[in-house]
Amino acid sequence: MDVLGEPSVSRAPVAIVDRAQVRFDVGSNPVYRRVTDLSHFDAVLFDLDGTLIDTNRLIVTSFQHVFRTRLGLEVAPEEIYRFFGEPLRTTMTRFAPDRADELTEAYREYNLSVHDRLVRRFPGVNDAVAALRQAGVRLGVVTSKYTPLARRGLSVCGLEAHFPVVVGEDQTERHKPEPDPALLALELLGVQPGPRVLMVGDSPLDLRCGRAAGCRTAAVGWALDRAALAAGEPDFWLERPSDLVALVLSGAVSA
Repeated sequence: MDVLGEPSVSRAPVAIVDRAQVRFDVGSNPVYRRVTDLSHFDAVLFDLDGTLIDTNRLIVTSFQHVFRTRLGLEVAPEEIYRFFGEPLRTTMTRFAPDRADELTEAYREYNLSVHDRLVRRFPGVNDAVAALRQAGVRLGVVTSKYTPLARRGLSVCGLEAHFPVVVGEDQTERHKPEPDPALLALELLGVQPGPRVLMVGDSPLDLRCGRAAGCRTAAVGWALDRAALAAGEPDFWLERPSDLVALVLSGAVSA
């Protein structure tokens, strides 16, 4: 999930967005200039970490603490980034298969103790989400994180009210990149899977999950490097949160 120019993918990502055509203003009367040749979406599913909220420091610090105190290992952030987006226990199994449960519990305990201090907002994300919700777009979160902690992160960043549906790794037997969590989120939202649903994330796992569920996909450029995202073959690249609003609401009345 983790700036190396445009990737080469089998389906060329749509370039977003001609900023001369878009005015992004979230307030009592948001106004959008029409962006042509982009799809309109009825629902958007978001990954959480690295997409909606900035938890990179939190996640790296938590892994390093557990690996150092329980396994005597010093692990560089770049190594940890490789496993961003997958279920926690899966990562722990990579390092110590016979102690995965112990390490998972230790991670969650430490992560919770520093969570509220280390979680940060991404500039512009809250405004973009509010604009989509105000426009009537149905929103959900699909995350590999444990659901209660995911909701806590949303709450700390002032986003919880916008997301009636949060599907965490504890709610499905199969996880990203399988389609199950995305399909469950859409079922709970009352939305049919298909090309009018957009899955937004910062990991190839997010993008593959969305595509497997029959949705279109968008990769965000405000978290980590774009290089690894090329493997996820996103339909769209979003350089900043306002690009998401322009994409999803491309059918809005022109200013």
